Amino acid sequence: MIWLVGAGPGDAGLLTLRGHEVLKRADVVIYDHLVGEGILALIPEGAERIDAGKYSGNHTLSQHEIESLMIERAREGKNIVRLKGGDPFVFGRGGEEAEVIIEAGLAFEVVPGVSSALAVPAYAGIPATHRNYCSGVNIMTAHDKNNLLPDFSDTTQIFLMGVSNVKALQEKLLLTLSPDTPCAIIENGTTSRQRVFRTKLCELCRTVRENSITPPAVIVAGKTAELSLNWRKALPLNGRRILITRPSGRGEKLSMMLRDLGAEVIHLPTIRTSTLHGALDGVNLGGYDWAGFTSITGVGALFELLAESGRDIRELGGARIAAIGSATAESLRAHGLKVDFVPEIYDGLHLAEGLAKFREKVLMFRAQEGSPEIGEIFRKYGINCEEVCIYRTDYVKLAHVPDSIDTIIFTSASTVRGFCLGVNSLREVRAVCIGRQTADEAVRHGFSDIVIAEQAALEAIVRACS
Repeated sequence: MIWLVGAGPGDAGLLTLRGHEVLKRADVVIYDHLVGEGILALIPEGAERIDAGKYSGNHTLSQHEIESLMIERAREGKNIVRLKGGDPFVFGRGGEEAEVIIEAGLAFEVVPGVSSALAVPAYAGIPATHRNYCSGVNIMTAHDKNNLLPDFSDTTQIFLMGVSNVKALQEKLLLTLSPDTPCAIIENGTTSRQRVFRTKLCELCRTVRENSITPPAVIVAGKTAELSLNWRKALPLNGRRILITRPSGRGEKLSMMLRDLGAEVIHLPTIRTSTLHGALDGVNLGGYDWAGFTSITGVGALFELLAESGRDIRELGGARIAAIGSATAESLRAHGLKVDFVPEIYDGLHLAEGLAKFREKVLMFRAQEGSPEIGEIFRKYGINCEEVCIYRTDYVKLAHVPDSIDTIIFTSASTVRGFCLGVNSLREVRAVCIGRQTADEAVRHGFSDIVIAEQAALEAIVRACS
């Protein structure tokens, strides 16, 4: 199967649900250089990634090579996603690629994307149409091979890919429009690096030159270019680029909360977790006063292990339940368990210290690579504690590491180690950490600007990013 997917103008939040759905199923992703880094981070870890970017005067792959690759990989029985900036059928050569696929007799689907022609001006607070200013909008490319330029003086003119050809574009527009026609140039629209410049048509070329504006950029000409309905400006995280290192499937809600506040979010998992099958073989879960959980992953792993071995949670008997953090506690409640103790400071050390004071038998469910300090605390207090490792953490090989990051979120010491194994730079970036152990690991790896979230809760992480 081949999908021609529009990735939108850059912000990963503007990738459509259908686009994300098919991207998760891809065996091969052939992507353009205008695809946002947050979207590239959503490409499955095992998928083949092919950069087919076209730069001015320098094409990574020719159009013929791109089309041949799609057909070749699809005939190998692979799922192909042709990932294109904006919408594949708006100046994206998607129509040409669809023709080639049809000629080859292969199945395909077009997944429309949010076009930069409308989204980028919207993110700059510029409506493409407005009942008090204009009655239409023209969308065209400044690279039109037919050299056509409509004479619609009362409509908004939107030009894609116009910066490199701005002098000629200005000259042509001056043939039909007033020199005082309002214009706007939006560079890197919808991303944290977005810049907006307002000018007049007679100053268009000079504005581009004096401000060193580079592609990708959208040029708007018309009365609406004077408007500045900038809804993003008031958002507290507007202009911030935040990297989340949580495992796949664990960062979606946090991403949504940060995007709601205006941040550009890139989800780059640095670890993956997997249940240690057979970990409960020969383990007696009864006879303990407390059962402790250090993470949501541990909760899920325990119930998976119980199910696969034909056992259930009743084996814990009357043991009370302890958990690190509100999210872990909520996961336990979702499985029908009452949580009796959550430490005020959400980390393993404070959970151990809190339970040790009860001086009762404890069964801890934890990661194979968990901190040895937890067991040491129980031994210090002379408490009988058994630790059962029910899941493991592996580091993810980072195929694509974005730059220009403002904040990195680390939710465990292992996410710090996984990130630093794959990235040698960005140590000067602010690190937002859950708990003292995670922060200490960040210090050991060279981070100096560190903020510790007040609690191991998403809301606290978001506040720490502000």
